[in-house]
Amino acid sequence: MSKATGCCQGFLHYVFDYETPKTLVIPHFGVGIVFRFTQLLVVLYVVGYVCVVQKGYQETDSVISTVTTKVKGFAFTNTSDMDPRMWDVADYVLPPQGDKSFFILTNLVVTPEQTQSHCPELPKPSTVCTDDCDCVEGYNDPRGNGIRTGLCENFSTTVKTCEVFSWCPLEVDTKLPKKAVLAAAENFTVLIKNSITYPKFNFHGRNILPHINSSYLANCEFNRLTDPDCPIFRLKRIMAEAGEDFKDMAVKGGILGILIDWSCDLDWWAGKCLPKYSFRRLDSKNPGNDVAPGYNFRFAKFYKRADGTEERTLIKAYGIRFEVIVFGTAGKFGIVPAIVNLGAALSFLSLVPIVADWVMLTCMKKRDLYTKQKVTYLVESPDNEPVSMGTTYGTQ
Repeated sequence: MSKATGCCQGFLHYVFDYETPKTLVIPHFGVGIVFRFTQLLVVLYVVGYVCVVQKGYQETDSVISTVTTKVKGFAFTNTSDMDPRMWDVADYVLPPQGDKSFFILTNLVVTPEQTQSHCPELPKPSTVCTDDCDCVEGYNDPRGNGIRTGLCENFSTTVKTCEVFSWCPLEVDTKLPKKAVLAAAENFTVLIKNSITYPKFNFHGRNILPHINSSYLANCEFNRLTDPDCPIFRLKRIMAEAGEDFKDMAVKGGILGILIDWSCDLDWWAGKCLPKYSFRRLDSKNPGNDVAPGYNFRFAKFYKRADGTEERTLIKAYGIRFEVIVFGTAGKFGIVPAIVNLGAALSFLSLVPIVADWVMLTCMKKRDLYTKQKVTYLVESPDNEPVSMGTTYGTQ
């Protein structure tokens, strides 16, 4: 019975005993250094990282953006594969309008005068034959060029392949020019018009800044050192800043990113909100794995002959696709995040005594004395004054 009573009393003491902080002054230089140094670390973290670096006192919003582009330039080609020709924007920008991107044609394989007729397939293990029995009529090979007729025809004097119904003559895309046909495209320029908004702060901006007028725009060209505000970019400079050689990339094409960073501090003391440009190649460029390199696609130009036969010129276009990527986050002073981070700072400061206590009660030589003085249990005597089991001041 007495054991049960003791357990009950212990439980009641645990639940209802009141603990109150007591000031214990420790005249120890080492503990004081730990205490003040920990306080300094907390203050540096709150002021240096939370306030200065992360700007924890600000509300934030993500950018909403729209982009249009306009390419200008001319090029003249005179090669053995095609007649002399002048190229303008309508020839080498495909398609004319892109969604935050534009494509510049730099190299091509042309297959002219194709009509829908019968012709032998290009030689490869699945198309080479010796007689008609090797060719299944109506078979459609997804990797082939047409529907098989069931006949085995001469592709050359030494090779026979299955005949197909397709656009003939078939394209031979292995005859890609070693030097880009439109290497002169490196001197083309592109005007990028970018408008942005941060709806939470009702902020609007353009990369065509207020001081830019028509006469300035007609003569400027982006240069990071001498003219960083001009929105007109020469393609050769874009490639150079991305660490690429235009003539090499133009042979088989690729994808290049034009990055516009609109990260801004919208507080009145922070200054203007201006775009920052950077450039980098986005597609894979791995010398150890050159399978399916570059960027290309096919399109055709259709004609009608005098006899009514439909004819087309098939073009396999190689070139550089420029992706305009706009990103950014804006911040502005907000009372709610400021109060939240101030509260977090005060809570961090409240942890400093815990660190100092741990050092004092664990690492100091007189830790037993400090422990004895740190915790006092008050015993109230009914006949005498209250007795404190311990003192309030410890000496070194």
